[in-house]
Parts: sequence; C-alpha cells; structure tokens
Amino acid sequence: MNWDLLEPLLIIISIDIILGGDNAVVIALASRNLPPEQRNKAIMFGTGLAIAARVLLTMAALYLLQIPFLQLIGGLLLFYIAMKLLTDTEETDHITAGDSLAAAIKTIVFADIVMGFDNVLAIAGASHNNIILVMIGLLFSVPIIVWGSKIILAFMDKFPLLIYFGAGILAYTAAEMVMEDRYIFQYIENYPFIQQWFAVVMVITVITLGYFSNKKKGTAV
Repeated sequence: MNWDLLEPLLIIISIDIILGGDNAVVIALASRNLPPEQRNKAIMFGTGLAIAARVLLTMAALYLLQIPFLQLIGGLLLFYIAMKLLTDTEETDHITAGDSLAAAIKTIVFADIVMGFDNVLAIAGASHNNIILVMIGLLFSVPIIVWGSKIILAFMDKFPLLIYFGAGILAYTAAEMVMEDRYIFQYIENYPFIQQWFAVVMVITVITLGYFSNKKKGTAV
C-alpha cells in the first residue's frame, strides 16, 4: 500500500479512536440497568446498528461534499468541532439508561448518530471520497473502540495531551477539506506555499487557541 492510501487510512483510524471515547460512555450508560447477560447483547446489536448507520451517513456526506462550497463549509465546521473537542465539557449527561434490551439498543444507536456527527464529517473529509478507506478504517477501529474503550478513556484521562493530538488531526483534516474545495483550489493551485503550510498553520492555531481557552478556565494541561 502506497503512502497516498496509507496516510488517509491512518488518519481515519486515529479519528475513529480519538472521537470514539464518547461511544464507550454511551454504551456504558445506556446498558447499565440491564441484567449482565443482556449487556453484551445490547453492546453487540447497538454497536452493529450504530456502525451501519455511520457508514450510511458517511456515504451521504461523501456525496454532499461534492456540492459547490460544501467542502469549504464542512472544513470550517470541522475547525469548530476541533475547538469544541478541546474546550467542551462532558456531552453525555443526557444519556439515559434503558430498562429493556430494545430500549438500550435504541439509545445507543440514536446517541451514536447524534454524537457521531463530528466523526462522520471528519472521516468523510479524510477519506478523499474513497468509501473503501472508510470501511477499512471502521474495521480496524471499531473493535478497538468497543473492546478497548475503557483503556482509551483511561489514557485520555491520564494523558490529556491526547485530546490536543486528536484536535490537531481534525484541524489538519479540516484544512485539507478547505483546500480541496473546487472553488477554493482554483485560487491556490498556483501557490504551493499555501498548500504546504496552510494545514500546519491551522493545526498550530487550533491547538494554541484551545490551550489558552482551557488555561483561562483553569483546565489546561
């Protein structure tokens, strides 16, 4: 596999893992009231349906990003999501536990779709319209998220710098989305300096703004 395919694949897997921490929280909260023998079923069915929904949403996003200026808008929105990842507090307070297997599965799928918008948008931008890369990325990352979710969350709690790393990946992907918009590219295609450094500058900008925002709130690492 050449680097042109390996780079976006590694980015997709990294995005899935970094943004997949919330999935673990959703699964735990939604299934906490179930008997132990039903929890595994809720995890398997809920995660499976959530993955299917995410693939469909990503395919839709790949199509929509071909519309003029949506690549630009998507990139700008992803910059916002990267900042939100750095500065937001816990987003799962509204997740309620299901009293039945069906209710837990429904909660897992619905919450994953709502909370997974950033994931879908980031993967669509990183895949460069290659749905095969999306599928391979999911195959690699989903088992890691589901079975290693507690480890991932523990590492993020112990090493908060991982969150900055994740935000940097999102910012890099967002910058590429902006530059790849057909209406933006025609203005920068003759300026290789911009193409080489725009993503780097945006990564540094997002991480710096996020750091100082957290420092102002007293939560910077």
